Amino acid sequence: MPVKSLDKLLSIFLVIVSLAVSIAFSIVATERALTTLEGVLLQAFSLGAGLIGSYLFGRISTQEAAMEIVKPHARTAFRRLWSLYESLSRVASTISDAERTESPTEVDYRITLARLNAIATEQIISADDAMEDWHDIIPQELEELRERSKKYKAAAAPS
Repeated sequence: MPVKSLDKLLSIFLVIVSLAVSIAFSIVATERALTTLEGVLLQAFSLGAGLIGSYLFGRISTQEAAMEIVKPHARTAFRRLWSLYESLSRVASTISDAERTESPTEVDYRITLARLNAIATEQIISADDAMEDWHDIIPQELEELRERSKKYKAAAAPS
């Protein structure tokens, strides 16, 4: 059984125990007067079990809610990643085809370069779209990535 399931069962169990202790405390208190120690122990046990159970249940619920929020973005990002993978496969295929050409002419080189340029442009557009998909979730990290990209492009630019 996964850890999340165990945590969920434990949290539900602790909340139920807390409620059961509170009910038992109320029943016993109606039948006879409880000593101060009994009252404090029953209340402390009920409060402790309820708090721990509520904390665990809240933590699990928060994680599940976060996953549901991120899931659509992850799906979109995965589609973009798949698109980039297929595009890279086309690059590899184009290079392989160019290597197999027995006596390439300048026209062959130009055609190959044009194809590679089109594929690279397609990849850049897909990567830009993928970054926009993540903008709602991690805007600061994306801004840092863009800054690094600008620095890299500036350093790589011909003088």
